[in-house]
This record gives sequence, structure tokens and C-alpha cells, in this order.
Amino acid sequence: MRSSGLDLAIVTGGYSGLGLETTKALTGAGAQVVVPARRPDAAREALGDLAEIDELDLGSLDSVQAFADRFLASGRSVDIVIDNAAIMAAPETRVGPGWEAQFATNHLGHFALVNRLWPAIAADGGGRVVSVSSTGHRRSDIRWDDLEFRRGYDKWEAYGQAKTANVLFAVQLDALGKDSGVRAFALHPGGILTPLQRHLPREEMVAFGWIDEDGNPLNPGFKSPEQGAATQVWAATSPQLDGLGGVFCEDCEVAEVSTDDAPGVRPYAVDPASAARLWTVSAELTGVNALR
Repeated sequence: MRSSGLDLAIVTGGYSGLGLETTKALTGAGAQVVVPARRPDAAREALGDLAEIDELDLGSLDSVQAFADRFLASGRSVDIVIDNAAIMAAPETRVGPGWEAQFATNHLGHFALVNRLWPAIAADGGGRVVSVSSTGHRRSDIRWDDLEFRRGYDKWEAYGQAKTANVLFAVQLDALGKDSGVRAFALHPGGILTPLQRHLPREEMVAFGWIDEDGNPLNPGFKSPEQGAATQVWAATSPQLDGLGGVFCEDCEVAEVSTDDAPGVRPYAVDPASAARLWTVSAELTGVNALR
């Protein structure tokens, strides 16, 4: 990370849930934060003058390009990009040219965004890109033969695929970007009740043991939004990660690869061959590839 002047961070979805707490933490540490938001008015209401607000819909490649063009025109470099915005367990929805919405929003939109912003990220010695994944990645590897769930939709498998894609994106971005000084990390922030659960009916969350019938939290392992934001802020800023990249983080530590129920990341989510394959597929789908 550059050592001179104020750090500049871009935090997608940085006005709600974990993103809001991440923005607060970074600005509290002296960083300038840009929050591209699908709902700019809601972002302004939540953030006031705490951060710079712009418009971005990750489900639209035109919107991604427009935001990136506006930012690049400002001539600023970027020290930190936190790909925080996400949707979870959404009903079957198609965006763009018919892409499944969770894969498109959580992965393809961020893939296109980072590639569009690459000149600013790689400028002046490079920075860090943080891809917010989840233990949800354990629900599904990449469905190479049916990325878009054309043969039957399952909201949790679709979420799992998108979260696996978030990890693989960081693995390959780090491999391609480290010679330019750009390092990438993926992470699980922890179980947290935030607006991410907006698509889940209450009875489903009750059945999971997350909340009671009145909506009160039940799971003692859940974190507060502030605690949940800690690992992504750590991944973005900690000197403990200097010289590292392409790793999966959890509880402000580099996590182990795990094939059982222990904490950590599944082997398929950090497989270099799968990461390279997904990068190629994503570049073909979005038409963007700054790191050929």
C-alpha cells in the first residue's frame, strides 16, 4: 500500500450492514472512501458527508463502466478496493444478458469493476483488493456446465457458487497483479444479521436457528456488524499481510484449507487452475480483461 498521503478506498455497498461499518472504520483511520451505490439516495442518508457517493449497479456492465470512467477521469489512484456488495439466496432473477443475478452481482460485476479500475489500482506502486466471500462457498463449487442455472435453480447453490467465485477471483487477481504491486485477498466475515438476509423469509431464518419468532437473534456465534467488518478492514490494511496474497482470511487471520467442518476454505475455492479458468470465462462474459 502506498505510504504517502491519505489512502483512498472504494467500498461497494459501503452504506449498509458490513459495508457501512467498513466505511466508518476506514474513514475513522483517516482514509478517503468512495462508496459506489445502487441506491445513492439511501447511501447519502446513511453516510452524510462521511464518504464520497457515486452510482453503481453491479448487475449492469454499462453502469460499471460509467462509474469506472467517472472515477478514472478524476485522475486519482486507489489504495484499497473492497468488493463488499452482495445479494444472498435471492429468488431466481436474470440481469444483463440473462445472467443469474447472484453470480452476476456478486462476482461478474466486481470482476468488471476491478478490471475497469485497474489503471488506478496499479498506479503508484499498487494496492489491495479484498473480495468478501463467505462460508457459503462450501455450498457449491463452480458449476462449469451450467453457470447460469438454466437446468433448475436453487437459491443456496447459486449463492454458494457466487461466493466460491469471489475466492477464485482473489486467487487469480493476486497471481496476475502481484508483479504490479497489487495483492488480493478473500475472506469470510462471520455470521452476521444484516440487510443481506432481505430475501429470506422469517420462517426460514427461524428454522435455521438464527432468530426466534419475534425476530430476535438466537445464534450465539453470530457477530455484530462491527465485528464482521473487522476481517475485511484487516485484510485491506494490516501490515501482517505484507508480501502475501491470494489467501483466504477469517477472524483476522489467514485461514487453513479445510475439507471438513473445521473453519477454513474448501480446496476447490483456492485451486489455481480453477481460478485461471474462471478468470477466462469471466473475461469472455464481460468483455473486460485488463490483465491479459
